[in-house]
Amino acid sequence: MSAKKDLRIGLIGTGFMGRTHSNGYRRVPNFFPQLAYNPVLKAVCSRNREKVQAFADQWGYESVETDWRALIARDDIDAVDICTPNDSHAEIAIAAAAAGKMILCEKPLARNVAEAEQMVEAAEKAGVQTTVWYNYRRIPAVTLAKQIVDSGKLGKIFHYRANFLQDWTISADVPQGGTGTWRMDVDAAGSGVTGDLLAHCIDTAMWLNGAISDVSAVTETFVKERMHQLTGKVQPVGIDDACIFHCHFANGSLGLFESTRYARGHKALYTFEINGEHASIRWDLHDLNRLEYFDHSDESIVRGWRSIHVTDGDQPYMDKWWVPGLGIGYEHSFIHQVADFLKSLETGEPCSPNFRDALETQKVCEAVIESANTRSWKDTGVQTFTM
Repeated sequence: MSAKKDLRIGLIGTGFMGRTHSNGYRRVPNFFPQLAYNPVLKAVCSRNREKVQAFADQWGYESVETDWRALIARDDIDAVDICTPNDSHAEIAIAAAAAGKMILCEKPLARNVAEAEQMVEAAEKAGVQTTVWYNYRRIPAVTLAKQIVDSGKLGKIFHYRANFLQDWTISADVPQGGTGTWRMDVDAAGSGVTGDLLAHCIDTAMWLNGAISDVSAVTETFVKERMHQLTGKVQPVGIDDACIFHCHFANGSLGLFESTRYARGHKALYTFEINGEHASIRWDLHDLNRLEYFDHSDESIVRGWRSIHVTDGDQPYMDKWWVPGLGIGYEHSFIHQVADFLKSLETGEPCSPNFRDALETQKVCEAVIESANTRSWKDTGVQTFTM
C-alpha cells in the first residue's frame, strides 16, 4: 500500500458544525482506509483563546489561532473549513482562495447571491477544490433515492414536496444575534428558515429532480421584535420565521416546500416525497435508515408502500459500516462527505456540491425571499442542476 498523503485541515469556528466536521475528519480514516489522503487536524480558530484551546484538546487539533487571517496565512494548512456564521463566509472564502487553500464551507454558501458569486469567482480563479456541507445528500437512504430516480424507475416526475419543521424560536424571549442565536439576526444570517432549513430541502430537491425554474412564496415573521444580545436593545426582527413556496421544476413537475421554527413538537422534521408516473419514494429524517417505495407495477393484491431498510452492504456507503440490520446516524453523513472530498482529490473531479452548485441553491433561496416580499412569481435563474 502506498503512503498516505496528509491533508492539513484548518477549521474556523467551534460551534455545532465545527463538532460535526471534526468528528468526520477523525472517523474517516478508520472506515475509509483505502483513501489516499489522510486528514490531519492541524489548527482550529475561534476568537476566545480559552474556548478554542478546550475545543482543540477535545478533538485533537495540534494548534489554535484566534484570528482566521493568521490561520489562512499559515504554510502548514492545505484546506480551510468554514464553520462560522453566514456573514463571514464570503470574506473568509475569498481570502482562502487567494492563498491557494482548498475550501470546505458550511451551508448556505453565503447570505445572498452577490456574495455567493464572488466566492465562486474567487475559487474558480484560484483553481482550488471546494465543497459545501449539504450533508443530507450523504445519508445512504437519500443517496439510494438518487440512484432510484436516475434509474428511471419512477418514470415522468409529477410532484416533489418537502418540509423542514422546528419549534425552538416560539418564545418571544429568545434573543437575536450573538453566539447561539445569530441565525435570528438577518445581518448575520441573511434570511431565516429559508437559508437555514429550506436551503437543505432545495439542494436535495434539485439534486434529485433537477433545476427549479420559478417560485411563488409566502413568509411570515411571527415575533416582530426581539432583544439583540450584542446591543441589549429590543430591535425589529428581519428574518423569516416561516416560509411556504411552490414552484415549477425544469422537468415539468411541481414542487411544494414548507419550513417553520414554529411547529410545536418538531425538533428537526425533514421529509421529502417524489411522485412519478410509475412509482413514488419518500423519506423522513426521523427514520433516516429507511426509504419508502411504491411501485405501481407490483401485482395488485400485494401492491403498496414498501419500507426499505438501508443497511445492506450493496446500498450506498453501507459496506463501510456494520452488518445488515444495524443502522447509522446523522453524524455519518459528515464522515461520508469527508470521504467523498478526499476521494475527489485523488480523481480530480469536483466534490458536489461545490461552490458553483451551491450558488444555484442560493439563487432559489433569494428568489423565494423576493417572491414573498413582492407577492409575485420570481424566476430563479437556475438553468441546470445535475450534480
